[in-house]
Amino acid sequence: MSNTVYEDDDTLAFMDILPMTPGHCLVIPKRHVRDIFELGDEEATHVILACREVAKMQQERLAPLGINLLNNNGSAADQSQFHFHFHLVPRYGRDRLLHPWERSYGNPDQIRLIAEVLRGERELPRSD
Repeated sequence: MSNTVYEDDDTLAFMDILPMTPGHCLVIPKRHVRDIFELGDEEATHVILACREVAKMQQERLAPLGINLLNNNGSAADQSQFHFHFHLVPRYGRDRLLHPWERSYGNPDQIRLIAEVLRGERELPRSD
């Protein structure tokens, strides 16, 4: 089951189940493309525009201090899923990005809650 946060005719964005930080999303083209070398110009345009939309959602609804946009191409570059994708990783300050071998599955309830927040269905719970 994916926690979709954005979809249009050409792209899909959903929560990463191995999040680097809370709110970590993946943006993919719907057509299978292995890596950037197979990505056509029109698909590249659609993907980057979708990344911009998801980044705006993250900024407005999660209020991170910054966002990393990451992409790996080829196993030597740590690509582990061979369908082209961007990682959009919200940054909150003293967090640190984990190496792929350090990551672990995120809490499914937290992932689902953040997906609902990003879709605008809920407000982010605030701790006072």
